[in-house]
Amino acid sequence: MEPLCPLLLAGFSLPLTRALRGNETAADSNETTTTSGPPDPGGSQPLLAWLLLPLLLLLLILLLAAYFFRNVVGQLGYSVTCPGMWLNGPHVSFDPTEQQRVMLLSRSPSGPKKYFPIPVEHLEEEIRIRSADDCKQFREEFNSLPSGHIQGTFELANKEENRDKNRYPNILPNDHSRVILSQVDGIPCSDYINASYIDGYKEKNKFIAAQGPKQETVNDFWRMIWEQKSATIVMLTNLKERKEEKCHQYWPDQGCWTYGNIRVCVEDCVVLVDYTIRKFCIQPQLPEGCKAPRLVSQLHFTSWPDFGVPFTPIGMLKFLKKVKTLNPIHAGPIVVHCSAGVGRTGTFIVIDAMMAMMHAEQKVDVFEFVSRIRNQRPQMVQTDMQYTFIYQALLEYYLYGDTELDVSSLEKHLQTLPGTSTHFDKIGLEEEFRKLTNVRIMKENMRTGNLPANMKKARVIQIIPYDFNRVILSMKRGQEYTDYINASFIDGYRQKDYFIATQGPLAHTVEDFWRMIWEWKSHTIVMLTEVQEREQDKCYQYWPTEGSVTHGEMTVEIKSDTLSEAISIRDFLVTFNQPQARQEEQVRVVRQFHFHGWPEIGIPAEGKGMIDLIAAVQKQQQQTGNHPITVHCSAGAGRTGTFIALSNILERVKAEGLLDVFQAVKSLRLQRPHMVQTLEQYEFCYKVVQDFIDIFSDYANFK
Repeated sequence: MEPLCPLLLAGFSLPLTRALRGNETAADSNETTTTSGPPDPGGSQPLLAWLLLPLLLLLLILLLAAYFFRNVVGQLGYSVTCPGMWLNGPHVSFDPTEQQRVMLLSRSPSGPKKYFPIPVEHLEEEIRIRSADDCKQFREEFNSLPSGHIQGTFELANKEENRDKNRYPNILPNDHSRVILSQVDGIPCSDYINASYIDGYKEKNKFIAAQGPKQETVNDFWRMIWEQKSATIVMLTNLKERKEEKCHQYWPDQGCWTYGNIRVCVEDCVVLVDYTIRKFCIQPQLPEGCKAPRLVSQLHFTSWPDFGVPFTPIGMLKFLKKVKTLNPIHAGPIVVHCSAGVGRTGTFIVIDAMMAMMHAEQKVDVFEFVSRIRNQRPQMVQTDMQYTFIYQALLEYYLYGDTELDVSSLEKHLQTLPGTSTHFDKIGLEEEFRKLTNVRIMKENMRTGNLPANMKKARVIQIIPYDFNRVILSMKRGQEYTDYINASFIDGYRQKDYFIATQGPLAHTVEDFWRMIWEWKSHTIVMLTEVQEREQDKCYQYWPTEGSVTHGEMTVEIKSDTLSEAISIRDFLVTFNQPQARQEEQVRVVRQFHFHGWPEIGIPAEGKGMIDLIAAVQKQQQQTGNHPITVHCSAGAGRTGTFIALSNILERVKAEGLLDVFQAVKSLRLQRPHMVQTLEQYEFCYKVVQDFIDIFSDYANFK
């Protein structure tokens, strides 16, 4: 309709202007002239003007209504992204009776623009510029991307026999880049699967981007893995999110299962905090005999939230490195899937390619690469948040490089103090710690702790929990702010929220401390300070020296107190004094490990005591069900952060023979401010690992 509007208006404006002028009025043809009095019944031209005017107004209203209707109808299939409404899940249902569709984002009304490669040294500044005004320029850049639909046809995907094989009817593989399976005799269209070849930075068909298998396509999925000689599967969705199935479980939990004619046996499963690694042995079952089995690794990233993107790219970069490590050199394409196979799948592939480009050319070109792979599979990288996350991951990698070490290279790394370095190389400890101090404290995420009523509960006003991971207590009836305690959930090596980092209780927060221990079923307390240090109160003594003491509804009775090396081990019988609680729920044993070898200023004299403490705590956890470990010093950051960092680092050393002290501490600082406060504490982390390797020398040869 738009091209017709100017012509129609022009056609009516000329006679109208002439009529309105009459014989005496002259005006510029670009202006509108009106009459100021009633028409002369004897004048034909003024009469014509008064007849045409309402007709023209009616026509204008109809034209505007038609134009508005056309634009609204044209956008019904698109989403409008609003702050706080991030649809990372790959679909939104328009009609509960219809097959689910992926919600596609509207294109920029200003048309496509050209964006140029960014030299790595300008990356931080470019991201800062794009992030201004609520990421306005990131959205503009993302909306300028071609969708990919124009370049390809979807004839095979739209065939009647294949429609039920597609999880979402509007996310389909192009004919020219789809993965073609071998044809099964007697079954039409059995060569079809919703999967597309995707290029890497320089490698042709490095990846296969696939939808998450449906129950009816699992057999085809494993047939594709076998025929394409793929050795690695990257899974970027959970099976269910927001109570909706995102992917059918296409592997057995244990033992073996046959999918079509492919037998899949579980060989190993390792669960880590951000991802799970499963290893399968697969083998086709053929009438004429079996072919040699192959090993396939599935790396399942479990920390992508239902909405949005991961809070930090650290876990994704670590995951990506593990994918590269495990994928054999001469294997077939890496199969990457989420639910639809475009959003998270595209994000992962772009990060991998741009990191390679960063190394090869010292620049990145996210816009061009996303445009290119959308020609192979439409809608790759589905939201502006995913697009922004790609840049954040690249900046994280550029600024901090690869700080992961094999244990066998630790000694050499320790000799690099202070050390200068270029990006992507191992860097000196002082430089590492200096970069840690640049981790921004997100004061805007501390609103609860900064409420006046809660600030009184802080031992050190600068160290309060973030809102997104603070420990929440049950609210006492009629009492405001009783759900708050200065404590943060902290991730472990294998388990989220494995630790509770908190301050040493104050006299007026002891009841909250024990309520937290009870409500979050913590059976283990690690205390890293003395009650008094240098004649200053560092922690209120929250347990009785003998007998019992009651704090609110909680009674704490000391059952035993033994000293071993520099560790006091105390067992408390904690009783919840609530008549309505069942008898077995009213009493619980809590063990406290009180480490005496850590002065307020400085570090422990040697690392063995810390190694022994961590081992004792882990043994206690295995016996009590792996509920959160409560760790505190005085403020709940310096010694507390160092203990938690060491627990995670040593756990990884034992499991993988790898360590990354820098990222371990950086991750903690993103969860609670000031974790591991001093360079001395940071160096102590390395020292303890070295002592651990010396004591258990078998680990020194881990690769």
